[in-house]
Amino acid sequence: MKSDVCSSVSSLIIIPCLNEEKHIEPLLGKLSTELDDLNAQIVVADGGSKDATREIVARTSAIDPRIVLLDNPRRIQSAAINLAVATFGRDYDYMIRIDAHGDYPADYCRRLVQEAVETQADSVVVAMQTVGFGTFQKATAFAQNSKLGNGGSKHREGAKGHWTNHGHHALMRIAAFDTVGGYDETFSHNEDAELDYRLKKAGFGIWMTDKTRMIYYPRSSVATLFRQYLGYGRGRAKNILKHGSMPSLRQLLPLLVVPVFIGAFLAVLNWAAVIPFSLWAVACVGYGFWMAVGQRNPYGPLAAVSAMVMHFAWSAGFWMELLSFRGRKASS
Repeated sequence: MKSDVCSSVSSLIIIPCLNEEKHIEPLLGKLSTELDDLNAQIVVADGGSKDATREIVARTSAIDPRIVLLDNPRRIQSAAINLAVATFGRDYDYMIRIDAHGDYPADYCRRLVQEAVETQADSVVVAMQTVGFGTFQKATAFAQNSKLGNGGSKHREGAKGHWTNHGHHALMRIAAFDTVGGYDETFSHNEDAELDYRLKKAGFGIWMTDKTRMIYYPRSSVATLFRQYLGYGRGRAKNILKHGSMPSLRQLLPLLVVPVFIGAFLAVLNWAAVIPFSLWAVACVGYGFWMAVGQRNPYGPLAAVSAMVMHFAWSAGFWMELLSFRGRKASS
């Protein structure tokens, strides 16, 4: 019966990717097994991979024509989704967004379609569990799965199925996506939250499912993690500048990290200036040691370092975007 529900509607599965030779083949292998129960097509929107990604997709497509390779000249994920929907979307009811840098349950797409049909949601979002392999990646995963790293975000921790304002993008009704104009391609990060704001404003419903979730592999070095969260911070600031949507409390706290870091240099004038920054650092390190002892997690102290990198980069990105906007406005 559930397969009948899935085959009664059509789905466009979109995978934006760039240099994902390590992940794309097993991912396509897993997703293609779902195509037998879904009225669906897979589109890999590649941003100009220099590794073997394109060759792998082309070889897989030759075996299964339901898998298509699409060039994404703009490279970024928001443009990849928009282009895939514009090219193929008219023939489908839903689009399902898949992150090439992640893993999924074998019935992931079917669960999403079932939830969309049963709830009549315009968008179905999921929780995201982070998993690492190397030492730093494992520590980062523990940080991102904890309140220290995610601030209690429900789409990071998971929750009972409920209507929400935002979550990790999974499935969306193409009619709703088109109505609000798709992703804003000026956003290289945080484009999902920006789109969710417009969906809610237009009266569309966003459902967070507890029937499935995705697994995400975090960045494996300090530099790449810093750049990622710098982009997230800039994206959040752009959201505020575009819509006036203020950060939540869990986002306001890390937002203060860079100001208190800069303020700490005033300790040359008054030692008390270093107190706010010290409290943040002690809180992070203390939480890390609590994870190590209370949760018997050997990666706890290093997870605290990952969390501090994320907090600082997110705050730096936010203020960089805000100040650059003010600079552009003043010069215009």
